[in-house]
Amino acid sequence: MTSSVTQTWQRYRSVPIIYRIAAAFVLGSIVGLVVGEPATNLQPLGDLFVRLLKMVIVPIVVFTLIMAARNLSPKNLGKVGGQVILLYLFTTMIAIGLGLVVSNVIDPGVGLLLENATGTVETKQSPGLGQVFLNIVPENPFGAMAEGKILSVIFFALAFGVGLTVVRDEAEEGSSVYNGVETIFDIVEAGAEVMFKVVWGVMEYGVIGVFALMAALFANTGVEAIFSLFKLFATLAIAIGIQISVVYLLFIISGLVGQSPMSFVRGSKDAMMTALSIRSSSGTLPVTMSNADENLGIDQEVYSFSLPLGATINMDGTAMYLGIAAIFTANVVGKSLTMAEQLSVLVTALIASVGTAGVPGASIVMMTVVFTQVGLPVQAIALVLGIDPLLDRMRTMNNVTGDLAVTTLVAKWNDAIDFSTGVWADDGVESGSVTSTSTTDD
Repeated sequence: MTSSVTQTWQRYRSVPIIYRIAAAFVLGSIVGLVVGEPATNLQPLGDLFVRLLKMVIVPIVVFTLIMAARNLSPKNLGKVGGQVILLYLFTTMIAIGLGLVVSNVIDPGVGLLLENATGTVETKQSPGLGQVFLNIVPENPFGAMAEGKILSVIFFALAFGVGLTVVRDEAEEGSSVYNGVETIFDIVEAGAEVMFKVVWGVMEYGVIGVFALMAALFANTGVEAIFSLFKLFATLAIAIGIQISVVYLLFIISGLVGQSPMSFVRGSKDAMMTALSIRSSSGTLPVTMSNADENLGIDQEVYSFSLPLGATINMDGTAMYLGIAAIFTANVVGKSLTMAEQLSVLVTALIASVGTAGVPGASIVMMTVVFTQVGLPVQAIALVLGIDPLLDRMRTMNNVTGDLAVTTLVAKWNDAIDFSTGVWADDGVESGSVTSTSTTDD
């Protein structure tokens, strides 16, 4: 009996968590529609999932952002590194803003009202833009952590992490100060690993939590939620289409690089299709690097830095989705986000996308962070988890395309790309425009 239970558990665990959650989403929705009002008794099981998500927000933000500061030491960045990071931040900011604009036009979630959503902010006068920026700096960092003021926590974590990095770089290697800073970083890294395990446990319970939340939701709303989810999908698809075609292809490749956008698409299509298939920027990385080398003629010294970094911190598609999800959730709880609150979403999503990229279930953690910042109910996340595998494919393809577009631009700026080879040569581009010293990927 024990062996049979173990084998069943192992088979269950062998199914990726996102698919188990998607199945729970579907089953919970069916139960809610079929059973009706009695299914609302499952709500406490869903509320427990929400409380668990809230529990991990502050420690995840603190640990991961301090670790990000450790890995992005100013001493080691250099010219190419600085260009890559600034461009990644720029395209992510554009993506979030674009997601917010498209969402305000389409208004996904309108028509679906979660009347009993706990955690909805009470109606009150929203602060102006100046106060939003001022509130980023906490008077008491620990008080900000206790009160869940996420932007303030992010500011303090980054400031503390950068401070540690500066002290380490100025100290003599092997000195007590240097070793002390490294010890703090090691403790933080261990804390981050512990939180990754906690998040894993929360996501395992999320199968039950999502089932309960969706059963209770559909028991109250009926089939109206399905149309709202379709509008959410359409909003993300349109925003990603604009991001890839306008920002990456027309602005970066055609405008700044001065090459044919279609040549870039041909050179990047393997990575784009792989990302769409496997939903992992890191898993796509070997294909992305191969495309950069063999198809786009980019110097290994550039892409060997920019692409692994992009797979870690460049989350354009996911960050864009956070803005869309915030508008969607605000609509389903009957709340209108002010311009100041939407700006707060942009800033929070931009910084959180760097810090939480390596976390299992990163989009869920990031969504929890953003929702908490603007006072939206975290349990609304369950409403979109069922279609997240489909949404995640589009987001990942967007991320990988952005990685390659930025890498191509930085390679041109640093004379590290050969336009006489690969897809560029297929278009009859004359050689000698810019040449690289090496295009081999060992």
